[in-house]
Amino acid sequence: MQALRNAVLFLVLSAVAGTAFAQNYPTRPIRIIVAYTPAGTTDILARAVGQKMTEAWGQTVIVDNRPGANGNIGTELTANATPDGYTIVMGTAATHSINNTLYPTLKWDAVKNFAPISLVAQVPNILVVNNSLPVKSVKELIAYGNANPGKLNHGSPGLGSTGHLCAELFKGISGVKMTHVPYKGSAPTLADLAGGQIQVVIDNLPPYLPHVQAGKIRGLAVTTAKRSAAAPNLPTMQEAGVAGYEAGSWFGLLAPAGTPKAIVQKLSGETARILKLPEVNERLSALGATPVGSTPEEFAAFIRNEQAKWRKVIQQANIKL
Repeated sequence: MQALRNAVLFLVLSAVAGTAFAQNYPTRPIRIIVAYTPAGTTDILARAVGQKMTEAWGQTVIVDNRPGANGNIGTELTANATPDGYTIVMGTAATHSINNTLYPTLKWDAVKNFAPISLVAQVPNILVVNNSLPVKSVKELIAYGNANPGKLNHGSPGLGSTGHLCAELFKGISGVKMTHVPYKGSAPTLADLAGGQIQVVIDNLPPYLPHVQAGKIRGLAVTTAKRSAAAPNLPTMQEAGVAGYEAGSWFGLLAPAGTPKAIVQKLSGETARILKLPEVNERLSALGATPVGSTPEEFAAFIRNEQAKWRKVIQQANIKL
């Protein structure tokens, strides 16, 4: 009985200490790890949130770019960091819902080794085609692909990228036959699409939208459940006839597992506040991103659902690195 009382007392004292620690947090600079190169969507979102945290808390928030291995280097660095709230990561669909399936030998687990803070934003992918392709809708693309087996090549910014897996999901649901051509990033993918070396791409909306608007390539649909405010004239995949299709890119903040719950809650609440600011909304909208702001529990459930979805796609398409 005494042991039980001691255990309860320890838990109460730990909770009180954690709350007091969170009230004073932060007392020194915070580091947001970005597992990709500067100037990309992940980096821009981290800087947008970090700048506002700096202004609100009076402590510098540093964005630390640690690219490499499809996001695995920076993500592992965060997983192994001290769980005190001073090192967090801007996770992505790749790092926290895809890579554990693609890389079975990883030394970290996207669920077990992280404490979700908040889903920051969702960015639709866009289905685009070369202008010379005689299709003007998703249904026409599917019909053309089925009538002309072996003639459609679809590009992606890399093997195992969200663009690649979104295309595999599209192929799995629609039955259209296309050959995958992986590139090293969106820029060369876009260049070859416009030049006619490949015919179809599904990739993040921001790099492609200006070229769609300029008439250099043709947009057919966005991949999210709702239309994008940045491209309101483009239907969703479901509206275009691909029943049950919903996918895209997402970005969210996570801390190492074991970070005090009170600190996670404080970071989550501040992130939600920042994402409601008009100037932040305008900046994200310009990227074609939809701000979210979720509770840690909501984000955790979202990650589990995303992992299950992409695991099924990877296994059905037999994608191996």
